[in-house]
Amino acid sequence: MDGSSQEEEEDRTFTNISLADDTDHSSRILYPRPKSLLPKMMNADMDAVDAENQVELEEKTRLINQVLELQHTLEDLSARVDAVKEENLKLKSENQVLGQYIENLMSASSVFQTTDTKSKRK
Repeated sequence: MDGSSQEEEEDRTFTNISLADDTDHSSRILYPRPKSLLPKMMNADMDAVDAENQVELEEKTRLINQVLELQHTLEDLSARVDAVKEENLKLKSENQVLGQYIENLMSASSVFQTTDTKSKRK
């Protein structure tokens, strides 16, 4: 590989402009190559596509955030339902105990005993 093709390889992104007619490369000034020279209409089309892509990306991001928020809400509601079910079972059990206790008190009390009204009248 000779020296000039190696320099071309290294300076691939720059355009060499020689200030002298000699082959001394120390006097060169490097300028960036101009970007692709696309017609203005294509640039406008690309800007429109980029804008559409940006809008789509923002919409997707908004939807993803909304889905995540709904998932968290669903998890919270599910946890709340489970807690309410547990509380309900606990209260049912307590009601059964209290109901049995009240029945026992009523059966032990003479106030709630059935009386024979015919035997008292005689």
